[in-house]
Amino acid sequence: MAGDRGRLTDLQIRHWVRAGVPMAKADGGGLTFTLSAGGATGWILRYSHGGRRRELTIGRYPDISLADARGIATIKRAEIMQGRNPAADKQKAKATAAKDWTVRELVKDYRAKKLVSLAHSTQVSYGRHLKRVEKKLGALTVREIEASDVVALIEASSLTWGESNMLLITTKCLFTHACGKRLINVNPCHGIMLSALLGERPPKRQRLMLTREELHLLLNAGMRRRNALTIRILLATAVRSAELYQARWEHVDLNEAQWHIPKSKTGAAMDIPLAPIVVDWFKELRTLAGESAYVLPAHSRGRAARRGGDTHVSKDTIRAAIGYWLDADKPAVRRFTPHDLRSTMKSHMRSLGVPRDISEMCLNHKLSGVEGIYDRHTYFEERKGALAKWAVFLLACEVGDNVTPLILARRAAA
Repeated sequence: MAGDRGRLTDLQIRHWVRAGVPMAKADGGGLTFTLSAGGATGWILRYSHGGRRRELTIGRYPDISLADARGIATIKRAEIMQGRNPAADKQKAKATAAKDWTVRELVKDYRAKKLVSLAHSTQVSYGRHLKRVEKKLGALTVREIEASDVVALIEASSLTWGESNMLLITTKCLFTHACGKRLINVNPCHGIMLSALLGERPPKRQRLMLTREELHLLLNAGMRRRNALTIRILLATAVRSAELYQARWEHVDLNEAQWHIPKSKTGAAMDIPLAPIVVDWFKELRTLAGESAYVLPAHSRGRAARRGGDTHVSKDTIRAAIGYWLDADKPAVRRFTPHDLRSTMKSHMRSLGVPRDISEMCLNHKLSGVEGIYDRHTYFEERKGALAKWAVFLLACEVGDNVTPLILARRAAA
């Protein structure tokens, strides 16, 4: 039943399969037919590479016929003669196929392993743009994505320059994650320039310094008392609005006239000295907050219920209160944002004789250069003096120019 020169035949193989006896029969040139005790049939190519005996599984019989197995074995033997190792190539191909993720799978992995470690605001921003990436590119494999796909994503989104830039940054971080997992070797976002797609970035809005006259109108604005107190504390302490609306009472020590702000992505932890008048404003807020753990608890019961029964106001509340006052009362005040209150304090402090470094420390900015690296002094007492002087100035702006500085100082320290 053997074929020419001892090679196998289809008839012979069918006979062995029907008999069901485990065996391994050579066809020549390293090609071997195998039959297991369980009835599994297959083709194996045995060869030498690097001085070692190796095996390559070609496939199952009859899925791969005798003629096909011989053809494949001929190709693989040619590769071996060229110095390649077919078994190793197959193993690499299987590993590659196992990691041939879709973009949707990559986004899921990025959310679970990277996004959760970022600041909450960054999670919100990146999360918004990851949804855009999923919608446009989710069904494609990571290896298929090219720079042209990312460009098409940005152009089709029709966002503002700033949001388009954030979309590009998010996409770049996503594919950097893919590079780190060795799903790809090159980030497809590399080399993409937003200016080439949308033109040069529009000029950034310049920070505003409210004048004494504008501060007078603001400090006498007909707002809800809690909103008015919020703006006064923002002005008096120059904290970022998020640091105030997220503040908890456990960090405010009114007896020691001190407010601790925990470390965040925007700044290091900081203890803020509170002028006596500012302590009084916090006491008012304490009464208005009721049983809430937050200095500025949410107005909406629904918002609080969705967040476990107690939470802070939304990030837009302070900005909305300012906007409503400007639109409703139409005061002679330029349109400003909560962040402009920081630049207002910074600018006026210079005219009050506060040294630049102290005013920078009041804003929780790092000192520049070598000094910023080695100077670990918190300047608490210096900041306390500067903020007390600033509180007197704010009271002067509130009441106008008809009150003497001595009276104002006494009122601020009362």
